[in-house]
Amino acid sequence: MRPIPSLEEIKNRVKEAYLQACFELPHIIKTSFVQARDKEEGLSKAVFDILLENAQIAEKERLPLCQDTGIPVVWVRLSEGLALPKGFTSVINLAIKEATEEGYLRPSVAHPLTRENTRTNGPAVFHFEITPEEEILEVYLMPKGCGSENMSRLKMLRPAEGLEGVKEFVIETVKEAGPNPCPPLIVGIGIGGTFESSAFLAKKALFRNLGEKNPDPLARALEEELLEKINLLGIGPLGFGGKTTALAVHVEWSYTHIASLPVAINLLCHSARVKKIKFL
Repeated sequence: MRPIPSLEEIKNRVKEAYLQACFELPHIIKTSFVQARDKEEGLSKAVFDILLENAQIAEKERLPLCQDTGIPVVWVRLSEGLALPKGFTSVINLAIKEATEEGYLRPSVAHPLTRENTRTNGPAVFHFEITPEEEILEVYLMPKGCGSENMSRLKMLRPAEGLEGVKEFVIETVKEAGPNPCPPLIVGIGIGGTFESSAFLAKKALFRNLGEKNPDPLARALEEELLEKINLLGIGPLGFGGKTTALAVHVEWSYTHIASLPVAINLLCHSARVKKIKFL
């Protein structure tokens, strides 16, 4: 097995990737903006021009795409039997702290009750996934803004509500969110599992490449139907009306109890800040 990189290399790569996530709109998102703009008229078309100009300036000047540089969500995927070096999570938190200082990112992480700011944009929220794949160590980063995060919803549906209940809950959530999550959105949906795992599935769905379809035919059909219905809501880019409220709907699911149907919805704003680092 190839050796795990040193903590110093991990720190440096995470720091630069975190800054890139905050400064550089992914190419696939910019392309989707151009395609969506061509379908819009009037103010909604102008909004896409502004979003594209904003992305150009942010990348050129190495400035944040949005003043809310978020709370860091870190998803680590590693192979079974792989031992992470001591200090792994600490060095990732250090990388985010240094990125915050060097990139002049707004410190946005605070104690939930006292509201005292950590001033470091940490500690990060970590998720670990163990995979049977050989020689995998990947770190996925998402500086998650809370305009969209605060519009998240989770509901324990009755199994009898079924697929139609899932659809109604998703549409209701996006409609109530309106302009608050800064559309056009990527809508992450987690179905099944348990209370807490459905929420992670919804977050995991947002790490998927834009428009990458779920391989399960039923989930894929649900993604397509919901995207069409969401875009018929007319909320439009930044809530100014139009045909493009969402760029994509991503569904993840897992098996659940016969008496349960958890559904979680997590929205990603138009800045779509996601970076993936493959160490192994």
